[in-house]
Order: sequence, then structure tokens, then C-alpha cells
Amino acid sequence: MHITYLLNSGFAVELADTLLVFDAYDDPSHSLDAILAKHAFGRVYFLASHSHYDHFNGDLLKRYAPQATAFILSHDIRHTVGARKLPGEKIVWMDDYSSWHDDALSVESFSSTDIGTSYRVTAEDVTIFHAGDFNFWDWTGDTHENRMLAANGFHKQLKRMQGMTADIAFFPVDGRLESTMAKGAEEFCAATDVKALVTMHSVGFPSWHPRKEFFRVGHEIPVWSPVTPGESKEFAKTGEFR
Repeated sequence: MHITYLLNSGFAVELADTLLVFDAYDDPSHSLDAILAKHAFGRVYFLASHSHYDHFNGDLLKRYAPQATAFILSHDIRHTVGARKLPGEKIVWMDDYSSWHDDALSVESFSSTDIGTSYRVTAEDVTIFHAGDFNFWDWTGDTHENRMLAANGFHKQLKRMQGMTADIAFFPVDGRLESTMAKGAEEFCAATDVKALVTMHSVGFPSWHPRKEFFRVGHEIPVWSPVTPGESKEFAKTGEFR
């Protein structure tokens, strides 16, 4: 698969005949236009995990309505102004812990530790997890009570993901959290069986690299932390970024 970083948590994933676009709210490198111009995909799916402005932009997505096979949107987007700009017959609404499929794509949703959902999708024998804003939001300056609530919410959801498999996972490593920025990603990688990690939600911060002890011994996986819109990588199912 070929992966292109759009911005924040936005990524375009090119498979042989399928284009998957996750949480596209801006595309300063005009990557989507370039991708669609060079390849006539049989299916094009846009997925949005929740309604925050930096994850969903109806004005951007409506530009691609003619090419879109479906817009797969979290339930909280339903009543937004942006949702009304998209063709209703192409929208698939996803509740927490729900599933949807057609003959080319299978989608399973989880809840989040913010609003909306996270997604595990399978197409062309490739499985991808996109966390949206699901993360261990452990703000060091917050109250003890709020930090405990954040921990409980994260671990409750993570328990439902225990042992989940995916070829690649997109997960937040947000520099605003400072010393706890990678806490959620570390626990997620320990609890699941993913072959590679792409970090997101890090606008304005340098590329992140895991410390030596980040992965359990014997469970090390490749990591890509893009920072510049338009950056792209090839990912092989053997577990390598090129």
C-alpha cells in the first residue's frame, strides 16, 4: 500500500484498486487531487472518525463527491453543517461498536476517549486501524481525579481491543501531552497485534521516534512519524516502510 500524509490525522491509503481517505479536513499539498488524477480507482472511500474541525471538513469532502463510493462517518457528524453538504445517498452512518460492509470494504467501529469513533477496516486483504481521537489523554497539569478518569476510560476501551490484529495502525502521539505523549500508543501496541505504527495528531511538533524500551522485547514494529503534508511511504505487508 502507498500512504500519504495529508495533515493532522488525515491520510490517504492507496491499494491496488481502492483508495481509503481517513479524517481529511485539509490537504495543503493537494495530494488527493494528484492521487485521483494518476489512478482510476474502482472504489474511493472517505472515512471520518468524528466532527472536530481538524478531522472532518464537509467543504473539502464535497469536492470529491463524484468520485466517492461512500462517505463513512461517525454518528456525531450527522447534525453538522458539513454533513448536509454531502450527498445523503452516499453516506454511511457509524455508531459505536457497529459494522458495515459492501463487496469491497469491511468496517468495524469502536468507541473513543474523546467524541466519535475509531475504525478497523479491511479491503483487498489489508487491515487498517485508525484511532481518530482515541488515546490516553493524560494531561500532566490536570487534576488527579481527571487523570484517573482518563486512565479508566482509556483502559476500558483498550480492553475491547485486546489482541486486535491489523497490518498498520494510525495512532495519536500528541506533543501537547509532553511527557505522556506516547503513553497511549505504547499501551495500544502492547495490547494489540499490529505490524506497523503511523503516528498522528502531531501538527507543529518534530518527528517522533520511540525510545529503546517502547516496544516489548520481540514485539518491535516499524514506526513512521510524518510531519510534512504530502510525505508518503510504501508499506509492504512484510512490515516495512520504504
